[in-house]
Amino acid sequence: MRRWNPVRRKPAEPAATPPDGRAPLHLVQADTYANWEAIYLHNVDRIYRLMFSKVGNRPDAEDLTAEVFLTALRPLRVSATVGEVRAYLLATARTVLAAHWKRTLGHEITSIDLEQIAIGDELPPETESSQGRVERLLAALPERYRRVLELRFLHSCTIRQTAAELGITIGNVKVIQHRALRLAAELARDDPSL
Repeated sequence: MRRWNPVRRKPAEPAATPPDGRAPLHLVQADTYANWEAIYLHNVDRIYRLMFSKVGNRPDAEDLTAEVFLTALRPLRVSATVGEVRAYLLATARTVLAAHWKRTLGHEITSIDLEQIAIGDELPPETESSQGRVERLLAALPERYRRVLELRFLHSCTIRQTAAELGITIGNVKVIQHRALRLAAELARDDPSL
């Protein structure tokens, strides 16, 4: 682990504008940034792309990107190295994203319009063939995989409830569920009669 070094590095001077008037290609000349503007301009695209890939819409990604930089403004040192700044911004982005998901998933996100359902957007009735297919796929799986999928999807148990029922850890339930779904998909692809 690196120790904090009380000796401050002198920040790099901003790059001079080339004689033809074009902006410089890189904002970072040395191993540190010149100022907060350089930190923002050099990292904003990367943080925005990360947020957009996680939330999938532009307004939220822009808001979260701004929140990352506002959160990092006070504690982040301008004299930190480029790698330290990037690592800190990434850690801040993770924290901001976790808070966003907690806010959005902690309450109702959408509401169901009952009038639209009455007009004719009913779900198709469950057919005997789909139920039979599910039963055949579950029968083809190993017992442990089958039991996890039954509890999770047919009985609507949470991961914690499934773990308690089977006497295994929550992490193990997640792994078994992932493997069971992957195996079921492979079985369905390889044998269309299932």
